[in-house]
Amino acid sequence: MTDLAELDGVAQAELVRRGEASALELVDAAIERIERLNPILNAVVTTTFEAARELASRPLPDGPLAGVPFLLKDLGAPMAGVRQTDGSRALRDAIAPADSELVRRYRATGLAILGKTNTPEFGNHSTTEPALFGPTRNPWDLTRTVGGSSGGSGAAVAAGMVPAAHGTDGAGSIRIPASCCGVFGLKPTRGRISAAPAGESMAGLSTSHVLTRSVRDSAALLDAACGPVPGDPHASPARERPFLDEVGRDPGRLRIAWTARPPFDAPVDPACADAVRAAAELLEAQGHDVEEAAPEIDPEVILGTMARVWAASNAQDYRRIVRLLGRAPGPDELEKTTWELVEDGRRLGAVDLLDDLDEFAAATRRLAPFFETYAAWLTPTLAREPLPLGELNRSYGGGLAWWRADCAFNPWNPIANLAGLPSMSLPLHWSQAGLPVGTLITGRFGDEATLFRIAGRLEAARPWTGRRPGVWAGEAGHVGGVGPAAASGSVPGAAPGSAPGSASSSAS
Repeated sequence: MTDLAELDGVAQAELVRRGEASALELVDAAIERIERLNPILNAVVTTTFEAARELASRPLPDGPLAGVPFLLKDLGAPMAGVRQTDGSRALRDAIAPADSELVRRYRATGLAILGKTNTPEFGNHSTTEPALFGPTRNPWDLTRTVGGSSGGSGAAVAAGMVPAAHGTDGAGSIRIPASCCGVFGLKPTRGRISAAPAGESMAGLSTSHVLTRSVRDSAALLDAACGPVPGDPHASPARERPFLDEVGRDPGRLRIAWTARPPFDAPVDPACADAVRAAAELLEAQGHDVEEAAPEIDPEVILGTMARVWAASNAQDYRRIVRLLGRAPGPDELEKTTWELVEDGRRLGAVDLLDDLDEFAAATRRLAPFFETYAAWLTPTLAREPLPLGELNRSYGGGLAWWRADCAFNPWNPIANLAGLPSMSLPLHWSQAGLPVGTLITGRFGDEATLFRIAGRLEAARPWTGRRPGVWAGEAGHVGGVGPAAASGSVPGAAPGSAPGSASSSAS
C-alpha cells in the first residue's frame, strides 16, 4: 500500500472509494503515526481511537473525505462525551454534553475523529505551551514554537499524523501555526461557519476551519462545514459553486497589493520580508497586477480596542468556569496571563465595550475601499520566524501589555478578524535556518473562491507538500532528525519517548 502519510485527505478517501484501502486501514495507520510521534511533539492531548475505529467499520456516506482521519482542537469544537479543557487546568475534567453543529457536520461527512489537539489556555497565546499539558514542539525544530492557538493541530498536520485538523481563529490562531509549521491555513469569512449552538465568539472576531497540507483538502472541508443555522447573527454570501471546484480554476488577472510593513511599529525578520517579496514576484509572473500598497489602519484599533474585547472575553470565560465548577477557580487553576486578562476585562464597563464594538464597525468600513480597489492583499503571515519556546507565553505585567507584545510577533492577522475577511497563510518560503515562513493573503468579504483559485495556482507553481520536517510520520518506525532530540525520540527536559502532557484517552 502507498505510504498513507504522503497522501492528503482527498487522495486517502479516493483509495477507499476505489476499494484499494478500507477506512479502518486509514484510521489504524493514523493511530500508529500518532502513537509513534506524539511522545515527541505533544500535539494530541485526548484520544478517541476506538470511536474512530467503530465509525470506520460502518458504511460511510458518499463524499470527498469519507473515512479520512481527522483531529479536533481542544477548544471551540465540543464533541459529545469527550473531554474539552480549553487548555485550562480549571477544566481538566470537563466533558462536553453534546456535539457542536460543526462537529455534527464533520461526522456527517464521514471524517474519523481521532482526538483533540493541544491549545493554549482559552486560545490566548500565539504559541501552544499550556500549563495543563505542556508545550507542543515544532516538527521542523523541537526547540521552536508551533504557534497558537491551534498549534497542536498545526504540528499534527505538519508531521503527517493526519492530513487535516480543526482550528479556531480569533486573531490569527489558524494562520499563525500554519506559518510556524509549514502547512496551509485559511480563516473563512465571518458567518461562513456557524458557531451553533454557542453564541457569538468574541464579538464575532473568532471562527473555525482547518489546517491542511493541501489546498484542496481545505476547500473540501469548508464545503462540508459551511452554511448558516437559523438564528445565526452573521451571514456570508452564498458560494457560487463548491469551493473544491475553485481550486483548479483560473483566477483571471487580478489587482493585488503587497507590503512587508506592519500597521504599527514592529521589527520584521528579513526572512519574513523576503517571503512576501518572493510571493509578490511569483504572482506577477502569473499575470497579476501587483503593486506595493496597504490600507490605512489605526494601530490603536488593534493594540487597544481589540485587546479590550479580548480581555472581556477572558472575563466571560472566567464566569463560564464558575458556572461549570459551581465555585471560583483557585489561583493555580488559571495561568498568570489569563488572570491578568480577566482582571482587565472586569474593569471594563458595558458602555466601554459598546464603544469598542462601534470602533470595530468604523474600522471595517475604513478598510472597505481598499478591497474595492484590490482583489487581495499580500503580507507576511508573521513578523518573526518561529520563536524559541518560552518567549511568547510569559507575563508582561498586565493583559493589555501582553497583547501588545504578542502583536509585535503577529501584527497582520488580527486585521482580517476585525473586518471578518477571509485570509490564508501559504507555506511558500523557508528561512536559511530551515524554518517555515508563511505568506498571508487576505481577500474580499465572502470571496474565499478567489483565494482558493490563487492558492491552487501558487501551490502548483511552488509545491510544498513534498517538503518534510525532521519529525515526520513516513513509513512505520521511521522518524527523521532535527538534532539529537528528534533522532533519539526524546525532547529536552523529558525522559526518552515521553513529552509533558502526552495524550490520554477519553470515553466517546
